[in-house]
Amino acid sequence: MIAGTVLPTYTLIENLVTTMGTIEPDSIVSRTLFKSDRLKAILFGFDAGQELSEHTASQTAILQIVQGEATLVVGGQRHEVGPGFWLQMPPRLPHSVYAKSPLILLLLLTGAE
Repeated sequence: MIAGTVLPTYTLIENLVTTMGTIEPDSIVSRTLFKSDRLKAILFGFDAGQELSEHTASQTAILQIVQGEATLVVGGQRHEVGPGFWLQMPPRLPHSVYAKSPLILLLLLTGAE
């Protein structure tokens, strides 16, 4: 888990952007922020031009753009997105991510696999 304040009742991360740190050139990096039997939170950092090709998840997924601009294709529909964008997807829905600028994306996976 990422360094943050972990108390018996909650986990606090004060700033997702600084938690991500530097995004390496020509790369995609990920950091697991939290993991339990019901939830996994992963922070992704994409350099501009990097992409995750079409794939699916076995769990319900929630994506939130924290910083940057991206093109998402979800179930065959294209979306130009930026900070504040939020998306919930059911399991096995095809999707892809292309970073148009340096991008920080929060992924939440819920439920059991």
